[in-house]
Amino acid sequence: MRKLVCQLQGINKSFGQNHVLRGVDFSLFAGEIVVLMGANGAGKSTLVKLICGYHTLDDGSMALDGEPYQPADPASAIAAGVVTVHQSINDGVIPDLDISTNLMLDQLTKPRAGLWVRDGRLRKDAQAVAQSMGITTDVRTRVADLGVADRQMIAIARAMARAPKVLILDEPTSSLSAAEAERLFSLLDTLRQQGVAILYISHRMSDVRRVADRIVCMRDGAISGVFADQPLDYDGAVTAMLGHSIQETGIELASAGKPVLALKELCIEPDSTPIDFTANEGEIVAITGLLGSGKSRLADILFGIKPPGAGEMFLDNQPYQPNTCAQAVEAGVFMSPKDRSSNAVVPEFSIANNMSLPFLNMFCRWGILSSRLQKSASDQMIDELGIVCQSANDDINTLSGGNQQKVIVGRWLLKPCRVLLLDEPFQGVDIGARRDIGRRIRETSDNRATIVFVSETDEALEIADRILVLHESRVVGEHVNQQINMDALVEQVSGAQVTPSVATSS
Repeated sequence: MRKLVCQLQGINKSFGQNHVLRGVDFSLFAGEIVVLMGANGAGKSTLVKLICGYHTLDDGSMALDGEPYQPADPASAIAAGVVTVHQSINDGVIPDLDISTNLMLDQLTKPRAGLWVRDGRLRKDAQAVAQSMGITTDVRTRVADLGVADRQMIAIARAMARAPKVLILDEPTSSLSAAEAERLFSLLDTLRQQGVAILYISHRMSDVRRVADRIVCMRDGAISGVFADQPLDYDGAVTAMLGHSIQETGIELASAGKPVLALKELCIEPDSTPIDFTANEGEIVAITGLLGSGKSRLADILFGIKPPGAGEMFLDNQPYQPNTCAQAVEAGVFMSPKDRSSNAVVPEFSIANNMSLPFLNMFCRWGILSSRLQKSASDQMIDELGIVCQSANDDINTLSGGNQQKVIVGRWLLKPCRVLLLDEPFQGVDIGARRDIGRRIRETSDNRATIVFVSETDEALEIADRILVLHESRVVGEHVNQQINMDALVEQVSGAQVTPSVATSS
């Protein structure tokens, strides 16, 4: 008989008038990976925060190993054996400390840890944990100096070092390469064999298919479906999550207008192969590739954050050489960056203030900011993108991650531009919200060139007229989004086929 590790019964939770969880019954068994799926705002994050001690429940009960469980705070949850790796990476690491201290911090704070830290022993123990995760970086490296993917791996490794009974992972692969994700999956297989109960939150169907023993779906604060029979009904799970089925939607290719952005012999890195590329008016181009392929660096170059290794850029046939983001915005090149928690969201601001931040002059009258105009523009974008909130005056931290992402994308749709750059606009966003964002991007694309940088090929297929594949900072494939040869596309993304291929189709 399977061992029941964690059980929730009749869970209710409200924030003011907002009833977030409604009679939720939920269970986790030892040696099982349960994937929790739900549209943004369905209540997933609140449920997780109840389990890990960030919130207290209004009604219902929780049990851990058959005993009543109601953690007063996250530290109490961790002490009881419930460990969470949150979607916001900085919630799982302390950037100003080195890797070894991050990994062993819990050991250092135990009551019998002593007053003195033996640095050699600390590093040795940390190295053992790092090796178990396939982390090869020197453990003396400061976490703040690591890239997003490496920070994510450190946060996960830190959770593993706590030997959890229940491990909760919230979108753990959102910043990982395919190889790093597979390393994580292998580790989860081992933990499953060791009897750890794992709650895995993801919108990526590739993740769900790889790890799920059972799928639990949420909608409107309640459990809307449980799928345990093998083979798992993935289409049914998506329908239960959204309340309706999602039909595959083909792209009606846009008629490309005049050239807007042109790259001539541009090197993404100083020693990389030059690329030539043109984005046209009314066209949406997706640039895809694995983590480290150069796509995010290219986005930074186009937005004036980093200089190109060599080559020229032209905007509307005029030389374009931004040295700062402000110069890029002034020229009409806007960018919604990836990793919204670090690079986009201002936690202390309301939805309206976050959304209107780059364009406050649009809402000023005689030098005074008009909150009425600001709110009116934000309300319109909230409606257009389907952002779930009470008001534009709500604090942005009251929103789910996907709705926060809609706010950041909406920020750059408030004002017309010549080039819209979207770096991982669907990161941490469910399938329904992804369609909402993609639909709005296509509806507003007529008078600009739009370039979307995505790691997932299905995201590129859903939004783009044309797809470029980057591998090691060079273009290895170009496809018109119509009857694409998927085998060739996947090979190019993985690097298995690196001979440049143009307009590949079946």
